[in-house]
Amino acid sequence: MLDMGFLPSIRRIVKILPENRQTLFFSATMSSEIEKITRLLMKNPDMVEANRRGKTSGLIEQRVYPVAAHSKTVLLLDLLEREKFERVLVFTRTKRGADKLAHILEKREHKSNRIHGDRSQSQREAALLSFKNGKTRVLVATDVAARGIDIDSVSHVINFDVPEVPEDYVHRIGRTGRAGNKGHAITLVTSAEEHTMRAIERLTGQTVERVLLPDFGGVLVAAGASSAAKLSSGKKSFRSFRPRRSR
Repeated sequence: MLDMGFLPSIRRIVKILPENRQTLFFSATMSSEIEKITRLLMKNPDMVEANRRGKTSGLIEQRVYPVAAHSKTVLLLDLLEREKFERVLVFTRTKRGADKLAHILEKREHKSNRIHGDRSQSQREAALLSFKNGKTRVLVATDVAARGIDIDSVSHVINFDVPEVPEDYVHRIGRTGRAGNKGHAITLVTSAEEHTMRAIERLTGQTVERVLLPDFGGVLVAAGASSAAKLSSGKKSFRSFRPRRSR
């Protein structure tokens, strides 16, 4: 709540609380900026970490698919229609992107829904309930709306857009691989997003396997190289994601 515009309200609440009190603060992830703010609201706090900061669960298999920007949707559809994904949580960077992607998935006859900041509370709850009980196979979400998601049986998390903040990657993929179950995290990365993906790898201390598929315009960018210096698959995708024709 501290990084979502609620800090002024929290400060007002703190001012009317008793001076002698016990304050407990919980967070799935904590950036250095947020930690600085919390220490202003607390007195000499003790920090207890369930997992080392910036580390991902060993139960999560992570993969990166290099892809051309214009082929991201085509690649996502290819993965959803070719692989046996059980329950998939797809993250987009914007609310508009979530709406657009959910609309395409519905036209392709995928049982899908979306949650983001412009959806009402009742719409979010209905979407989550449908996802939990298996009526919805794919749930498209933005980071803000996904903060409260707690579903044990998410088989795959797909980052349609690479998160701008590396800590958000850890938070996102932590939606899978829960309660002792194995999980899968897939990230679709354009050459322009490679530098952000490298920052995520530095945070987690892990190098994520790159899987280069033909026909999607993906490129392999060497570590430390600029986007101009890259190894290309040399092909572009011309596959369509029009609605399927009825048979």
